[in-house]
Amino acid sequence: MKTLIGGAIAALLGLIGIVAWFPQFLTVIAGTIPVMLLLGGALAIYLGIDELKDTWKQDESAEPDAAIDGDVEKYKQEISELKDEIESLKEK
Repeated sequence: MKTLIGGAIAALLGLIGIVAWFPQFLTVIAGTIPVMLLLGGALAIYLGIDELKDTWKQDESAEPDAAIDGDVEKYKQEISELKDEIESLKEK
């Protein structure tokens, strides 16, 4: 309950302050908007660069996967040849 009353008093004082100092309030808003745009743009650039780095890493890791697939087929063939050899040795 104390928080509700304190919040209501703070909102009322804020509203009175904005009405009393409206030109100064607009000056603060006018000074804050460009700074917020600058910081938001910098954040967007940083996130874009980070995303590009992730895609570059995915492209680099995609190449070894193709080599791995070729190795898997080679090993499967070796295993089948060894199984055939084992079967032929069992028959003797």
